[in-house]
Amino acid sequence: MKIIQITDTHLSPSKPHFNGNWAPLAHWVNAQDADLVIHTGDLSVDGADLVEDLTFCMGLMADVTAPMLLVPGNHDVGHLPGSHQPVDAERLARWREVVGPDRWAKQVDGWLLIGLNGLLFGFDDAEEAEQFAWLEQVLSERDGRRVAIFTHKPLFVDDPKEGDTGYWSIRPAPRQRLYELIAAHDVALFASGHLHWAWKGQFESTTLVWGPSSAFIIDTMEREMPGERLVGAVIHTLGEDVTSEIVTLPELTAHVIDEIIHEVYPQAKPKHAPEAAE
Repeated sequence: MKIIQITDTHLSPSKPHFNGNWAPLAHWVNAQDADLVIHTGDLSVDGADLVEDLTFCMGLMADVTAPMLLVPGNHDVGHLPGSHQPVDAERLARWREVVGPDRWAKQVDGWLLIGLNGLLFGFDDAEEAEQFAWLEQVLSERDGRRVAIFTHKPLFVDDPKEGDTGYWSIRPAPRQRLYELIAAHDVALFASGHLHWAWKGQFESTTLVWGPSSAFIIDTMEREMPGERLVGAVIHTLGEDVTSEIVTLPELTAHVIDEIIHEVYPQAKPKHAPEAAE
């Protein structure tokens, strides 16, 4: 089975900085004759607050001829507790109405493919508990199938035992629960996006892949991370085992976010000072 992973497309009708990369990306994806396309989140620039961003993006996704499955990113449904766009019921409902489920499972050719909403990990709330219960149930019924998991945020950045990296990776407590499930259920692949770095590595017997964004790279505004700065996609081939090829796509423009971040990224709305008492 041939799967194309795309991620962090960051498309928007009102902030079109990266929209020019969509047509060449869709053309390349269609030429690969893949069995499935999986988008690992940050579909939009600001779907977390603007329904028109998600609607616009889903219109563009129709350009891809292969079946597509999607999981949300922080730009789509919000991020951590305490951030200016935390995941909440309204944001989750918007994704589910416009895009579809934020988690899914698909059995195909001896494999179980699982998509997770990685933005729920770390809330320690009912939504996170429900997703873990669902994941445990799905894995318990895999009936010998090998497993590939797709989500937005990676398990870790530098070290499997690292502490809380804040914005960048899954927090330690839910990460440990995922480690235990991965070990128990023959998870061969854990593929993610989010970091805007492209990297392939290993955690015990599981292949880890950070898919490259198709929109932009990060220059010096953030620290160096493992891997390479590039724009592209990933080709996963699932057979008796899994092979993953990170592909640089020269037809895409490697925008540098450092230069335009304040134009593009959603910003916290300023708090208005209270009116003076008369």
